[in-house]
Formats: sequence, C-alpha cells, structure tokens
Amino acid sequence: MLKLKLMNISFEEAKQIFELPFLDLIFKAQKIHRENFQSNQIQLSKLLNIKTGSCPENCSYCTQSAHYNTGLKKEPLMDIKEVKTKALEAKNSGATRFCMGAAWRGPREDDLDKVCEMISEVKALGLETCATLGLLKDGQAEKLKDAGLDFYNHNVDTSPDFYKKIITTRTFQDRIETIEKVRQSGLKVCCGGILGMGETNNDRIQMLIILANLECPPESIPINQLIPMAGTPLANAKKIEPFDFVRTIALARILMPTSYVRLSAGRESMSDEMQALCFMAGANSIFYGDKLLTDYAKNPEISKDEKLFERLNLKAELVC
Repeated sequence: MLKLKLMNISFEEAKQIFELPFLDLIFKAQKIHRENFQSNQIQLSKLLNIKTGSCPENCSYCTQSAHYNTGLKKEPLMDIKEVKTKALEAKNSGATRFCMGAAWRGPREDDLDKVCEMISEVKALGLETCATLGLLKDGQAEKLKDAGLDFYNHNVDTSPDFYKKIITTRTFQDRIETIEKVRQSGLKVCCGGILGMGETNNDRIQMLIILANLECPPESIPINQLIPMAGTPLANAKKIEPFDFVRTIALARILMPTSYVRLSAGRESMSDEMQALCFMAGANSIFYGDKLLTDYAKNPEISKDEKLFERLNLKAELVC
C-alpha cells in the first residue's frame, strides 16, 4: 500500500495554495526556492533512449507503445560503447546528469546486466546517472545501485482517478510499488507527471499531493507538457492553459521545497516568456539537447537554450 507521511498535506490546503493570486503564488514559490537552492542556477540533464519501441504498455501518450501505429522503428538495446560516447558528448555540452531510458514493461535480468555496465561506464565519466526502465522486480533496484546508479525515474503521470483513462496495462499502485522498491534500495527517486492529457487542475493537485505525502518525497520531479503524437490516442489533446502549467510548477516547489523540479518535455512549444515564468515558479532543472527519447519528441536546440540562459542570467549548475 501507499506509504504516506504522518502529517499529510490535505487536498484543501494544496488547492488553496494553487488558487492564490498568481503573483502571490509565484512570490511564495520563488521565496521557498531561494531558501533551498542557489538562485539563478539550472541543473542540466541529458536523456538517451537506449532501447526504442515495441513496449507492451498502452500509455496513451507514447509513440513507443506496441499498441499504436506511430511509424516508430523498433531498435534493440544500444551498444555500451555508443552509450558512453553519447554520455561524454552530454558532459562536454554542460550536462551534469545522464538519463537512460528503455521501452520495457520492466527489464529482464540479462538486459539489466547490460544496463548496469552502461551505468558504470557513465558514472566513471563523473556524471550523475539516472535510468527509467519500467517496473522493477525485487532485487533489481539494489543491482542498479551497486552499478553506480544515482536516480531511478518512474513517473506516476497523473492522479490516481485519472490514471486509468490514460493507461490500463498497469495500475497506479504498480507504479507506487516500484517507487517503494527504489526508495528501499537507497537510490534517489525521480518521479513526476504529464500535464495536458485532458486532466483537470484537481488531478494535477492530487498528483503532487501523492508525491509530497510519500514517506520521503522524490528528490527530482519532472513536470512534462504533453507533446501530442500522431497515431496515439492523445494526438488531438487540447493544450494545457499556460498559467495552469506554471501554477502546477509553483505548487510542486512549495509542497516539495528541497526537490529539483524539472521543466521536462514540451519546452520546444513553450515561449521564452513561459519558460521564464516556470523558472520564477521554482523550476530549476531541464532536459538539454535537441530531442528527448525519440526523434518525434523535439526539444529546444542547445544554442537556443544558451541564448535564453544568457537573457535571464541563468548559470548551469556544476556537479558538487
């Protein structure tokens, strides 16, 4: 069952914060951010898909699902040398964390052995390591930690009530159980969600309450804006209202003051002004590079991000 803190944040309390006058909300979030992080710094993460397509899950937003005809070509697990080359490129571009993702329901033991080798090679370069490999069995999180993994990503995606409208091949509780396995292994947790799938603001608030009320909240919280993908059930989803997105970022910062809040997928369609508001609201991490997991998931070019950072006087965070 879901493990929660003894002192839970209630829905009513979180909604009152979410619905504060916008400028008051931003001020509150920025104040909390500065109490816990160095101001004007952004943590840069690079994401690499190490195994593409043919995933048995039916996540309604994903081009890699075998349930949908998206035109994505299936690719096997990437060669370790290629992963190391990509990690070195990421480090040289300024990234401090290297995230590896695989389109699986969960890793088989022989595949996990190969991923562990990748993790060790990336860690040896001086980068923080993160992996997202799906549901984990007993003992697998410990194996990843022993290989040098720092973070394990496993998003809850949305609220428990809305979840079943997006995914039916695994439950919300399945996700929580993997997060608990990760936490028990001593790994850091990276867990967030996707906005713009048709959920309400109440769903967004409830998702963040679930994360904030975990016995130990995630150290890293990716907040994604849906990138509608042709061939998926959410191809024509209505775009989220920008101010509601910013409010969600602010609430994440306020409810989880010491966590990194990552402005993740969907930045390519955001204006510089919207991204700046997200940074003011407490976002202090981004995915860096011109694509995310697949070529369909576009991301701003590094040169564009560098220009934005220069305009906002933001500096890339260095590895401690």
